[in-house]
Amino acid sequence: MNIILFEKDELADSTILLSDHRAKHIVKVLQSLEGDTLRVGMLDGKTGEATVVSVKRKYPFVVELYVNLNDQPIPPPAIDLLLALPRPIMLKRILSQVTALGVEAIYLLNANRVEKSFWEAGILEEKEYRPHLIHGLEQAVDTRLPHIQIHRRFRPFAEDVLPELASQYTKLLLAHPSATENLSGCLAGSNGRILYAVGPEGGWVDFEVAKLLSAGMQPFSMGNRILKVDTAVVAIHSRICQEMEN
Repeated sequence: MNIILFEKDELADSTILLSDHRAKHIVKVLQSLEGDTLRVGMLDGKTGEATVVSVKRKYPFVVELYVNLNDQPIPPPAIDLLLALPRPIMLKRILSQVTALGVEAIYLLNANRVEKSFWEAGILEEKEYRPHLIHGLEQAVDTRLPHIQIHRRFRPFAEDVLPELASQYTKLLLAHPSATENLSGCLAGSNGRILYAVGPEGGWVDFEVAKLLSAGMQPFSMGNRILKVDTAVVAIHSRICQEMEN
């Protein structure tokens, strides 16, 4: 946890009172004392510093902070993710990891090889997935929560939603092992927002590939190795960031 994040409604008269995992982190990990300063941020708001007003060092831990927010959060990322819904335990990791890497929107999509039981998972409820997004922000020292959109039907998304989204991006990239173009080639000369798509374990079926390509997506390959979904998401995201920096 590299920044202490809090909700807007937790702040009262420039003061917040913490008694959850954040208080435990301040006491046990940071070992902060009265008068110490900490890096803090309001979710979807500014960042700044907080002064420790009081600390209850025995369980249950309680920490009072006086907050001063002066700094804007880091600029929103120019990368979004289209992801065929993975198994719940993998989705938890992905949400945290891509939030830490930097993403503004995550589109969760059904696909032929997505198990129906995945759609019954509690992680698809905001109260369940939000903590994983916050965990990523705490790692990255950011406050901007990614927007999550859930699409349970592939065809309406590919035929109606994706073509409308296309105008927001300069590149729509589709990870596909049989593609002849590599990622660097697809990104050459690009300057603007990028949406990249990663399929389910086992990959997209031919019908899905055809629909995504007809909506304007460009296929690319990461090489001969077939990666797990969570590995592929992080590897592709990192490569895109590197290419954009170059």
